Amino acid sequence: MSSIIKEIQEALAVLSIPEKADFFPRFFKTGKGEYGEGDLFLGVKVPDQRSVAKEYYSKINLKELSGLLSSKYHEHRLTALFILISKFEKTKDKAVKDEIVAFYLDHLPYVNNWDLVDSSCYKILGRYAFENQKESLLRELAESEQMWHKRIAVVGTMHYVKKGSFGLTKELVTRNLKHPHDLMHKANGWLLREMGNINEKELTDYLNQHYKEMPRTCLRYAIEKLEEDLRQDYLKGRI
Repeated sequence: MSSIIKEIQEALAVLSIPEKADFFPRFFKTGKGEYGEGDLFLGVKVPDQRSVAKEYYSKINLKELSGLLSSKYHEHRLTALFILISKFEKTKDKAVKDEIVAFYLDHLPYVNNWDLVDSSCYKILGRYAFENQKESLLRELAESEQMWHKRIAVVGTMHYVKKGSFGLTKELVTRNLKHPHDLMHKANGWLLREMGNINEKELTDYLNQHYKEMPRTCLRYAIEKLEEDLRQDYLKGRI
């Protein structure tokens, strides 16, 4: 283990809260057969992880970061992703961005819980795909058999939504609209809701076509910010 990884791990260990270490395994569903099965937690709050990442992002290279991102501890992996985001956002060198994206894709097995996915994918992969017209990166993940890959694809389009581009979001949501897992229903509904926050007509046009086939969780997430009477019309199938 490199000295910089050890230093980061020690910095996180100091910030560990025993009560959080007890709570997080239940919150992130780490029991047998659950989506986070076997994950380990130190009990470090996210703002504290961000602070550690801010302190160390310029001091650690990608080779060293690989050791942190492949850790069995959840907070080590999330802190590594915060570091990677900072490296990506701070550089203007396209070759460096290419290298960071390749690194991210190579380490997807460790981006294996919803917070790890949601904190990183659109800030790295989604932005990169948008700026380089490489939607194929997200489309390929949407076709994967692995749920986390599918969630990365859908949530990765958040960057597109923030830029007012909705086509890819609608395409990937539709592709996995009937995925069996609740975490995909939530992701799909969340991205549709974000689209509606920017352009409500885009959302209602999509809903009018698909809402009757949506899983209930997805629909509830998607319509959360709509006017109450309209929400009830969708929930009760009156449209």
